[in-house]
Amino acid sequence: MDYILSSLIFIPLLAVLIILCLPKHFTQGIKLVALLATGLQLILSVWLYTAFDASATVQGYQFVQKLNWISLNLQSLGLLQIQYFIGVDGISLSMVLLTGLISVIGVISSWTISKNIKGYFALYLLLVASVMGCFLALDFFLFYLFFEFMLLPMYFLIGIWGGPRREYAAIKFFIYTLIGSLLILIVMIGLYTSAFDPAATAVRAGLTPASQVVSAEVVAEVQRQVAAGTLTGSSIVHTFSIQDMQQAANFIPDSILNILSEKQLWGYPVRLLAFILLFIGFAIKLPVVPVHTWLPDAHVEAPTPISVLLASLLLKVGGYGLFRIVYPVFPEAAAYYAYFVGIVGVLSIIYGAMCALAMADLKKLIAYSSVSHMGFVLLGLASLTSEGTNGAMYQMFSHGLISAMLFIITGVIYDRSGSRMIDNFRGLAFSMPAFTALVVVAFFASLGLPGFSGFIAELLVLLGAFSSSAVSGMLPRWLAIVATGGLLLGAAYYLWALQRMFFGKHWVHPELKGEPVMTDLTKREYLMLVPLAILVLIFGLFPSLLLNKISPDINYFLQSVLQNR
Repeated sequence: MDYILSSLIFIPLLAVLIILCLPKHFTQGIKLVALLATGLQLILSVWLYTAFDASATVQGYQFVQKLNWISLNLQSLGLLQIQYFIGVDGISLSMVLLTGLISVIGVISSWTISKNIKGYFALYLLLVASVMGCFLALDFFLFYLFFEFMLLPMYFLIGIWGGPRREYAAIKFFIYTLIGSLLILIVMIGLYTSAFDPAATAVRAGLTPASQVVSAEVVAEVQRQVAAGTLTGSSIVHTFSIQDMQQAANFIPDSILNILSEKQLWGYPVRLLAFILLFIGFAIKLPVVPVHTWLPDAHVEAPTPISVLLASLLLKVGGYGLFRIVYPVFPEAAAYYAYFVGIVGVLSIIYGAMCALAMADLKKLIAYSSVSHMGFVLLGLASLTSEGTNGAMYQMFSHGLISAMLFIITGVIYDRSGSRMIDNFRGLAFSMPAFTALVVVAFFASLGLPGFSGFIAELLVLLGAFSSSAVSGMLPRWLAIVATGGLLLGAAYYLWALQRMFFGKHWVHPELKGEPVMTDLTKREYLMLVPLAILVLIFGLFPSLLLNKISPDINYFLQSVLQNR
């Protein structure tokens, strides 16, 4: 299984080519190709989860593929090197598993799409491949390539298959994401000019034969010679490797982002500025207050399957970028800005929850709840404690499952009535009892009721936030106390929506689709909702199923950040 990670990326891309070759009237065949591709991706993701050895992955990656892709001799500036470098560790494993699951759910949810089916599923699979590529890439340029590829499919999926204001929502999404991408690009270029690949540099400088594996002693010698100025210019191989960028010894002396150079721009340390640019770039994707305003519009106008992918997967790319790139590459800035990141996290928790409480549209309510829940990711990460960082990663996985349920639930109501307004419904529990039971599971899981995965995630984050002042000295306890208010607000808006829509005397606004009959779930809807509900319960009752896989790498990530701050 040497090519399992590449298979996860290229199976959807191969399916895109097959779909493009099929006649557009062959609608069932197109759907089956998409289902087969994502189903195979899910099988490989589950196999990867079972084969992953958490005890062997600390300080490294498993199932690694590393091939030279682009090499360009820049003469005195050295060698430009871009690699097809992918691998998986505990940090990426949960996101790969989540992507495999949600991709299949999204295809099943898309079964009722009737407009330009060929174009829809081709873009859908391109989006899935891009997301999977982001979670597997270990070369910054490759990561950025996949990150950018997500932009266009999502733009068209919202802009063509969305609601009445789809053009506005798509353009707003495009502009926000493009700005974030440009900020990331600036820092990526700065890191490339500052970092070098010690192994490739050793070969280029003739310190070791190309046919041999470069030893740790040779790597250390190369780092010493570069630091001393013995190896310079054309002998140096610049790199986009995220793994190399995480080692301070792999930065060229006096380069703009070398941690020891202490270069400043406008009187401010350049590395701190670079951290801010990267943080904003990924925070837009997460998103957090105040760069969140694109999300409610995108969710409201996007079709249900795209809302599922957006909430479950695309938002997680922002959090994953913080874990994989921002904090490990700039550990001293992560510690310096911990209080600021914690403030932003708590602001997102409270503000998102208060906005959700004021929403009359169920889809907007869920969208703002995502802003609130992503605030917990930031709070846990800012705490720089084992509980907090493990909780932040668990929150990303848990929210991916729960938010998929929530948006499918909204889609069920919208498909039957053409409305998402909470005030247009009463007493749905009488006409849709099975649906109501699954709504209760989704709502209670999202508000953090014990027994569900959301409770484990938020408990760990709050434990980390409370202990941060004593353990890492990053966050004051009052931030954790304020953050608990988000749990109370979450209970308020979910219970309010549940009471208004599902209990009391049955009533549906008569102007909706000519007094629509609110029938219970179909087999297709059961197929989407029941597995998600079971997984939310399983990971709530047995959190070690995931924590045992991710904790060793999360703890190593935390240790490396704290040691190098």
